[in-house]
Amino acid sequence: MHNAENLRGAIWLYVVSQNNYEALEFIRTGLPNSVFVAGQSKQIGRYNSHVNRLSLRRKLLYYWQFPLVLTGLWRTEGGRALRFFDLIFNAIGYYEVYVRALRHYKPKAIIFANDHNDDARALLLAARTCRIPTAYVQHASVSTYFPPLSFDLSLLEGQDALDKYRQCGPVQGRVELVGMPKADAFLRQRNTAPVVQRVGIAVNLLDDTEAIRATVAALLQAFPRITFTFRPHPGDTRDFGFLREHPQLLFSNARQQNVFEFLQHQDALIAADTSTHLEATLLNLASIYYRFGTHTVADDYYGYVANGLVERAATLPELGELLWRYEQHKPASLYQRAAYYNSTLGTPHEGHSKNIALDKLLDWIAKPYF
Repeated sequence: MHNAENLRGAIWLYVVSQNNYEALEFIRTGLPNSVFVAGQSKQIGRYNSHVNRLSLRRKLLYYWQFPLVLTGLWRTEGGRALRFFDLIFNAIGYYEVYVRALRHYKPKAIIFANDHNDDARALLLAARTCRIPTAYVQHASVSTYFPPLSFDLSLLEGQDALDKYRQCGPVQGRVELVGMPKADAFLRQRNTAPVVQRVGIAVNLLDDTEAIRATVAALLQAFPRITFTFRPHPGDTRDFGFLREHPQLLFSNARQQNVFEFLQHQDALIAADTSTHLEATLLNLASIYYRFGTHTVADDYYGYVANGLVERAATLPELGELLWRYEQHKPASLYQRAAYYNSTLGTPHEGHSKNIALDKLLDWIAKPYF
């Protein structure tokens, strides 16, 4: 596969999404000989054309393994293996293809922003087989459902991430807390509005469409003085055109406007399970956890409510009460709740996480084993 940049001997920045790309972009500009790499057909949003690609054509040669893998997982995991058969099928062949690619290109190191997608896990295992050093830069909040941390170097945002990874299993490699590099430029622009007049509604892939419809309609009717902006997840393919029936509702395109740019135009956020809550709180927005629907896949997935980062509204009336309160007064110190998640918050290093992370990476790459 032809790529615009030379991958041989380079430092790979491996990404699986637009968010990954934005989380590692500062490394591309600050680390010599680093290049963005992704799987052949992986969608990286507006950065699709900026990423070098690894051919996956040879994956076809390994799909014969699928019945054997599914049978083995069924024996150990039971019905869960059958429930996720499509994910298992998709994962087949990644490891073998990536081992071949690594032996061909021989990258100096690989830096990840994702530690749990099937292709990222396969590349991590392939790198271990080929004895290629690996690093991980946390790009969003983590969960205790993630796999154990197993990179040579892990740069985490704060104590919350480290505590959760310790619950996932033994932590391997060197770990450093560096804060949130992607937030550096925005921490100096915290929201100082004393009341809430602008509210963002961010929805994820699990949020129920009808619940979204009902919630938006109710909020627009109950709070005519507030400007609401609706923002679907960048990977959401649902058609939310029905919301255009509300001419006063604004829209944010997550594929064109990054999350901090979106939050800069809000005083509060309403969302369910998304790391946008943390980013909103860092900017001193009043962030409210509200679930659109009754699905049981996740509840306070990131622990934001349990750790006091955000308040929960369990029902639509409770949501209205919280929003009414913030419409009267928004505290100026909400951002301080995020100190557990961002190690540089309130320290002399606040706003300098990119420099800290680059220094750690440069020091790591300079080690003799490279």
